[in-house]
Amino acid sequence: MSDTALPGSKNPAARNFFAALQLDTRLLGMIGAFIVLCLVFNVFTDGRFLTPRNIFNLTIQTVSVAIMATGMVFVIVTRHIDLSVGSLLATVAAVMAVVQTDILAHPDVLGLGHPAIWVIALIAGIFVGVAIGAFQGWMIGYLGIPAFIVTLGGLLVWRNVAWFITSGQTIGPLNETFTMLGGIGGTMGESASWIFGILAVGMSLWLQIGSRRRKASHGFPVKPAWAEVTIGAITTIAIMGFVAVLNAYHIPKARLRRMFEAAGETMPEGLTVGYGIPYSVVLLILVAVAMTVTARRTRLGRYIFATGGNPDAAELSGINTRFLTVKIFAIMGGLCALAAAVASARLGFSTNDIGTLDELRVIAAAVIGGTALAGGVGTIYGAILGALIMQSLQSGMAMVGVDAPLQNIVVGTVLVLAVLVDIIYRKRTGE
Repeated sequence: MSDTALPGSKNPAARNFFAALQLDTRLLGMIGAFIVLCLVFNVFTDGRFLTPRNIFNLTIQTVSVAIMATGMVFVIVTRHIDLSVGSLLATVAAVMAVVQTDILAHPDVLGLGHPAIWVIALIAGIFVGVAIGAFQGWMIGYLGIPAFIVTLGGLLVWRNVAWFITSGQTIGPLNETFTMLGGIGGTMGESASWIFGILAVGMSLWLQIGSRRRKASHGFPVKPAWAEVTIGAITTIAIMGFVAVLNAYHIPKARLRRMFEAAGETMPEGLTVGYGIPYSVVLLILVAVAMTVTARRTRLGRYIFATGGNPDAAELSGINTRFLTVKIFAIMGGLCALAAAVASARLGFSTNDIGTLDELRVIAAAVIGGTALAGGVGTIYGAILGALIMQSLQSGMAMVGVDAPLQNIVVGTVLVLAVLVDIIYRKRTGE
């Protein structure tokens, strides 16, 4: 049979093209759905949805959920669930806020505005998050309590622990350097963003070439050279295009003028300065890289997916599945702490309702991103894309004027449909 005449294919050339690229079909479907979603909202908002300003806002609004979604992939892959992430975020945010405003800012400790405040507060938050996550993992792994029950209890417990930590009050304003993690108050600027983009392109191409060489050295089949070049070109265009869009969102003239006045300078006439990449997005990228490396290149990652695929076989092969559960939930707790830092920094305060319903958004992001509730299958990049789709859906509906109750109805419907599509896909592919 000719390789250009696949049975049942209406367009054999196109099918062969995508087959040569060896791209994940589910990923392509998600990207296609995301593009359609953006175009539809752009039409209904008279072109406001795809403006640099709205894309910038979408990125910083997605970060905290996306960070937690990367950890939820590991949790769901091992056939568990974590319903406490939103409440845990609130507790850690309260801890970091109190450490900054009530403890470290005291004149007898470090004093207001000390440069070490944000670092110590972040470390304290991560420690608390990891400790709480490990404790929940211990109850699940060693006491045998189902994860659903443990984390459902955590949803109720940690939300109210946060209330007691803050005495039910909004804590702030937070340390000025700490709030730079939130988004618009902390960006790299145009020049640094271009440099970051160039480095990211160089790193991605280097990893692509390295992967090809490793496959060839072990005798595994590799993509055609033109396919590698095509993927490299797509990656380069995507990264540099993203940087260009964020740089196109300019700092308002009034704010820019105040910045020059604060520095004792006069703003040049006609000057425009872009915000560039937010530090929170850089944090998300670092988390995504670290979690992807953990999933694909470490023993821990292999154990996680082996346990999710067949827990009994994994235990019989010598994997300590109980301690593995503790590790997974500890990682989830640490990521909740990073998400809490981003969320509270974006607000500039720690509020009582911070993280409310984040458990829905995080689980939905992971599932929409292709993580199977049956365990064993999931990707980090899929979860991040799922978080972006969720945030785009909510943001677009808000811009169109859809009421909040209807927004939640749509989000719930999309989640159910995503699971249904995943089930149909697995049946057809035999996964």
